[in-house]
Amino acid sequence: MARYHDDEWGVPVHDDRCLFEFLILEGAQAGLSWETVLRKRERYREVFDGFDACKIAQYDTRKVRALLADPGIIRNRLKISSTISNAQAFLEVQREFGSFDAYIWQFTDGKMLRQARRGPREVPARTAESDAMSKALKKRGFRFVGSTICYAFMQATGMVNDHLRTCFRWAELS
Repeated sequence: MARYHDDEWGVPVHDDRCLFEFLILEGAQAGLSWETVLRKRERYREVFDGFDACKIAQYDTRKVRALLADPGIIRNRLKISSTISNAQAFLEVQREFGSFDAYIWQFTDGKMLRQARRGPREVPARTAESDAMSKALKKRGFRFVGSTICYAFMQATGMVNDHLRTCFRWAELS
């Protein structure tokens, strides 16, 4: 967890494949801890073809059965099926906007929202931006994209800097 915090969390991401990976993993986390998801991330990368949305969008029932039998991932039928439908919606967004990056960063006007939180209790579970993102993604057919999941996605991908002011990463990313 410390390495993830120190090296990845909150660093702005503009690579579509990486954005898709975070979107799927944040959805997989629903009801679980992020630590559980991080422990399974490498296996997710293996069985979900490196988070290649083009490949995932084509998964059939045989592939779903194999995924449900894999103990290295979170074996939840709804989360697995949402990964497939989210890949299809993701590809549609790419076609319409040129990239998922161009679409998703519009929710922060293309820049990192810099917070100056003093303690963990000041960090919200959702914001007006994550509410808007959730609503827009759901309208486009994405699933497991509630406002809390969207805010966690925004934090992870550097759309918002929610490191505490006392954290060395806050200054580095600001």
